[in-house]
Amino acid sequence: MIDPPSPVRPGVGLVAAVVVACAAGGFLVYHLASPPRPRLYAAPAPAPLAAAGARAGPAPESSAPVRKIPEVLPPFALPGLDGRLHRLTDWKDRMRVVNFWASWCEPCRREIPLLKSLRRERAADRLEIVGIAIDSRDAAQKYARSSGIDYPVLVGEQGGLEAAAAFGMDPVLPFSVFADRAGRIVAVQVGELHREEADLILGRMRDLDQGRLSLSTAREQIATGIGRLNARRSPPAGGAAQ
Repeated sequence: MIDPPSPVRPGVGLVAAVVVACAAGGFLVYHLASPPRPRLYAAPAPAPLAAAGARAGPAPESSAPVRKIPEVLPPFALPGLDGRLHRLTDWKDRMRVVNFWASWCEPCRREIPLLKSLRRERAADRLEIVGIAIDSRDAAQKYARSSGIDYPVLVGEQGGLEAAAAFGMDPVLPFSVFADRAGRIVAVQVGELHREEADLILGRMRDLDQGRLSLSTAREQIATGIGRLNARRSPPAGGAAQ
């Protein structure tokens, strides 16, 4: 088991997946300068997570209150790059990936091409990507243009931090929220999103949308899949994490 590094300021995040309404904490850290070997952590039920990779359990009495990831998308509003105020309900009746990022965040930049591809590949599933830049408007707009971001982007420095808090999350970047057409949160991926995680989550969301799975079963299957990814990515017995 990899011991979690100490919490740091915004702009960092641990590669992790938090499924359903898990607690978010300052242990979710990811060193941009020297990223650890990617790992996924999952909890298939709403329970506090005491430390990265640790078993869920009650928080100590002296600890800070634990925020919860909500069951549905929160109703905050942020300005878009189009100059208009938007809510996540503007894209109702669509499956949504709400991606928190910043122009200065290296793993955020790396995952943007994947997000663009997912939107194009899953157009028939009515998937929409909504970026939320915790950044200045000028910086977000400049990077969005240079990288060819073709999905909606909302912007807010303090407003972006408040939006992250509305999801029960500390300001760690990047993280992505997966929600179904009804706005129910199916999964949250903390850290850089990779193809295998995206295909796993979105595949179960499509089954949910088409009535082949219930919400609880979709969440359970995502948790099981994440567990398999964990096992595959774990170092061999007696070996050190890279």
